[in-house]
Amino acid sequence: MTAHSAMRNLDIPLERDLFLRTLIRELATILEEVVGYEEAAGYISLVGQKIGLWINDIYRGALNADTLSRAQVAEVLVDLKQRIQGNFHIVEVNDEKIVLGSSSCPFVDKMLDRPSMCMMTSNVFGVITAMNLGYAKVTLEETIAQGDPRCLVTVFLKATRQSALVPGREYFGA
Repeated sequence: MTAHSAMRNLDIPLERDLFLRTLIRELATILEEVVGYEEAAGYISLVGQKIGLWINDIYRGALNADTLSRAQVAEVLVDLKQRIQGNFHIVEVNDEKIVLGSSSCPFVDKMLDRPSMCMMTSNVFGVITAMNLGYAKVTLEETIAQGDPRCLVTVFLKATRQSALVPGREYFGA
């Protein structure tokens, strides 16, 4: 038996997905420790913006649409999270907001105590919504990363008195 085949037989839970989730967690950990939570969230927001633009282009292309409707945006936000095993679902959709919930994080346990990574969700949701509907304000009401039992995300579609009263990040379309 060669050394390589002996290694293949070891019961080690190491594969690409676990490796990448662990890598991202450690990057977030170091970033939060070196520059602090606020700056780490800022850096991750920039990455989330790029990812949001990329995902938006993918869905627009697949749907052969220049812009997406409110219903399509809500479906895209759920679908993209489902594809990365985020288990998101629509709680509510109306003229003023899209509310999404999730019972699991796509990063599983790797993002516990790393709330700066939630800026990825905020920015991806915000960018996709604003690029299609003109405006978004994303509020992360509950997050698994902060120890909540679920994620609850509200995407406000209009700047209103109600949306102004809640903390969150605003996004504007082109």
